[in-house]
Amino acid sequence: MRLSHVILGVLVIVSAVDLSWAQPPQARDWVPQGVEALRTHASTKTEFRLDHSMLVLASKMDPDNADLKRVIAGVDGVTVRSYRYSAPSTYDPATLAVVKAQFHEAGWKQLMNKEEKDGGSGVTDVWVRLENNAVSNISVLQAKSNEVNFVVVSGSINPLDLFRLGGHFGIPKIDGGVAVPNTRERP
Repeated sequence: MRLSHVILGVLVIVSAVDLSWAQPPQARDWVPQGVEALRTHASTKTEFRLDHSMLVLASKMDPDNADLKRVIAGVDGVTVRSYRYSAPSTYDPATLAVVKAQFHEAGWKQLMNKEEKDGGSGVTDVWVRLENNAVSNISVLQAKSNEVNFVVVSGSINPLDLFRLGGHFGIPKIDGGVAVPNTRERP
């Protein structure tokens, strides 16, 4: 990766942090109160929002990824909240149940709930919000023993496209899922 790409990425993130908090709050940016409770005991907090124009600019760092550009075309913004804790199990796991209840009460639909085997502390939840029978927001809550990541992607997006965004713009990669065959390359 060239130094110019790194510098451009840093500039995009810095401008996103400064501009995102100046924008008026909207229903699209709704965050369950339980997420705020998870924030209180975190030793490291990373929070930012990228609007559509910033996503387009950032996607230019990966010019050969046509799928990424296609997905970004329908995305209005990405909000990322990442909390790290100094010791494992510092946050209250019951707060995750509160977050799930708040999503349900707000009318979101849960698409995925993955919990670690053998009683481990890892949880990954994927939620969608529908408007006029179309997905308007997708939210991912990923909790591990010493970190919590909360991501909201707003705009017109297919839930499978969330996997394509994983690893970009601070969105964690979602392990597991279903392998979807590439139908474009049929012989």
